[in-house]
Amino acid sequence: MALRCLMVGAGLSGAVIGRALAEAGHNVIVVDARDHIAGNCHTERDAATDVMVHVYGPHIFHTDDEEVWSYVNRFETFLPFKNRVKTTSQGAVYSLPINLHTINQFFGKTLRPDEARAFLESKADLSIDDPQTFEEQALRFVGRDLYEAFFKGYTMKQWGCSPSELPASILKRLPVRFNYDDNYFFHKYQGMPENGYTAMVEKILDHDNIAVRLNTRVGRADMADYDHIFYSGPIDGWFDYELGHLGYRTLDFERFDYDGDYQGCAVMNYGDIDVPYTRITEHKHFSPWENRKKSVLYREYSRACTESDIPYYPIRQVAEKTLLAEYIKLAEQEKNITFVGRLGTYRYLDMDVTIREALDCARTWLAVQETGQKMPVFNISVL
Repeated sequence: MALRCLMVGAGLSGAVIGRALAEAGHNVIVVDARDHIAGNCHTERDAATDVMVHVYGPHIFHTDDEEVWSYVNRFETFLPFKNRVKTTSQGAVYSLPINLHTINQFFGKTLRPDEARAFLESKADLSIDDPQTFEEQALRFVGRDLYEAFFKGYTMKQWGCSPSELPASILKRLPVRFNYDDNYFFHKYQGMPENGYTAMVEKILDHDNIAVRLNTRVGRADMADYDHIFYSGPIDGWFDYELGHLGYRTLDFERFDYDGDYQGCAVMNYGDIDVPYTRITEHKHFSPWENRKKSVLYREYSRACTESDIPYYPIRQVAEKTLLAEYIKLAEQEKNITFVGRLGTYRYLDMDVTIREALDCARTWLAVQETGQKMPVFNISVL
């Protein structure tokens, strides 16, 4: 029997789950409060320059998940793209992540890999046995010089607090390489959709059993109209923030155009604390197969998220996780709803993980319909 299912949010979670349910014969309604699909990975062609712009900041697809890679290429051709990030620090430009070239350039050395390992170990604070904070992790493994040049100022701007207040796990995602590889990601599959992410999501949603409604808000009062809801909005928003707001960082974008090539790369970080923005992104470099003379750039500023802002990065410190646990208790009392995606589960998710979880969630829901069991409110462990 065909069921009537609602996807709240027309981003990757809603689109992928909706497509799977539609292909299984169910009726799917996808709604979004914004006037476009694709969520924060929305892309659009700039009228003045013809540059493909990542409206909510750059999204670079990278994964080791072969099924996810095949899935996105089913709907859009992904062309090769390697993210090679640069950073301006103390009046010089370096490659990130920290690699052998970065180390040699910064210290004026010509170290070989084994020599560089020993050299950094001599710079490290060996008195820190079990790093608990971001700052301790950096001091233990790269030393004060590299920490202050590449991590301290950038992190303070990005998170709005001292690195001594952040968990060590954040820095564990930023490896040091003892070779000259400046590819920011390690993953087997890396690329960009030839015609942008919005074109891809549009094709995912292109199914006879899917109806899309933009500029549309729904809430708990609308639940009775549907057999099941997949909610990718803020979990605290579903409950009208009755316990308080979960903390996020948001971004402000300051656009400027340039007649030519402004910085020679897609992403330039700014590590110095006296530079107010965290990075500049030059969007024509995200589509290197296109030849665009003019350029569209954005300075990014990070700050605390208010009620009227778009939430980007969940803070997930002790206070936020405590509040999240309370919202999880409320969510588990709900029926016929599953919380999905970055906002629904209050977790930072890369695009490939979002798609993987959406595929798994859809398969779980379809299997539940066969067995008559109860669909879990969360398809994954949220805390």
